[in-house]
Amino acid sequence: MAHLTENHADKERFICIYPIYVNSKKTLAEGRRIPTEKAVENPSCAEIRDVLTAAGMNVYVENKMHPREWNRDVQFRGRVRVQVKQEDGSLCHDKFSSRKEVMFYAAEMIPKLKTRTQKSGAGDTSSQQGEGGKKSKKKKK
Repeated sequence: MAHLTENHADKERFICIYPIYVNSKKTLAEGRRIPTEKAVENPSCAEIRDVLTAAGMNVYVENKMHPREWNRDVQFRGRVRVQVKQEDGSLCHDKFSSRKEVMFYAAEMIPKLKTRTQKSGAGDTSSQQGEGGKKSKKKKK
């Protein structure tokens, strides 16, 4: 641990959250870190980033993979780094005092994202029409 700096604001001191930590489809042995009831089905790195950014956290994404993730697809790639403490060691946000609280918050908020709520019902058909329009324009050129 000698390579780590003492400054809590350095990016290498941010906590790491892999999507596998909050994935309800994974077992504890496969890397899940929170209870299944509170976990989310197949979260992506972008969803975790969006939720935590909306909460006002300092977040960035790295192109890394969790060692227990056997699937090497792009959708399973990514690691989110989150700043929990400021330079002086005080918390950035009072509601996030630990890594677990950040994971619980992300798992709670991801199902409320527009991308998740539009997958069922009429919102799905409108997004398909929009994509179809884009694809046809590309074919004409």
